[in-house]
Amino acid sequence: MDKEKISLSVLTKGIIKENPVLVLILGTCPTLAVTTLAVNGIGMGLAATFVLVCSNIVISLLKNVIPDKVRIPCYIVIIAGFVTILSSLLEAFFPSIYSALGLFLQLIVVNCIILGRAEMFASKNGVVASALDGLGMGLGFTLALLMIGSIREILGAGTWFGIPLTVNLFSPISIFILAPGGFFVYGCVIALVNKLTKGRAIKKKDFSCEGCPSAGACGSCSGCSAEKGENK
Repeated sequence: MDKEKISLSVLTKGIIKENPVLVLILGTCPTLAVTTLAVNGIGMGLAATFVLVCSNIVISLLKNVIPDKVRIPCYIVIIAGFVTILSSLLEAFFPSIYSALGLFLQLIVVNCIILGRAEMFASKNGVVASALDGLGMGLGFTLALLMIGSIREILGAGTWFGIPLTVNLFSPISIFILAPGGFFVYGCVIALVNKLTKGRAIKKKDFSCEGCPSAGACGSCSGCSAEKGENK
């Protein structure tokens, strides 16, 4: 029963509590770039989910083999392999999505969400937990992109997944499919999540040096400097 609770917690935390886009504020560049249409948001989200799950599994399997000094380059090679496979599959079977995602599909290789989960979770946990973590984070990423993309498409183009919705209601507001509209919608959705969770979703300590894997080697923050001073 305890294992089931732990598994469920690992799977669901990426949806709201640690949503990579709306709480941890990661992957902002692809989020703003591809969410002009809802279908593009789903495409990017599912692509990132595939890479997250696969790379987390492989990195978890190899965590005791990969030398610590070259772990980041090794993670990037593993992630790049899955991105290459995904790009080839999309180009062959879903060319419209491949074209819509464009360069941002290849940039999944250096997406901070993927690298972050590899460093913070997959390299320290078992295969099943790592797979669930990747799936949960991917679902949270996909849902966030779908929400932002839906709002921008409905307000900016008057459609949703290509279906006209606002023909007799109002004229499309084109700024919402441009960069300023993207930033505005993104900020509003983050504020909405913060309001609905009464601020509980955002933990200030998650953004401090306390949660950084390099905190011990960093002398720039006051906490680390004080700790080093005490040790001396």
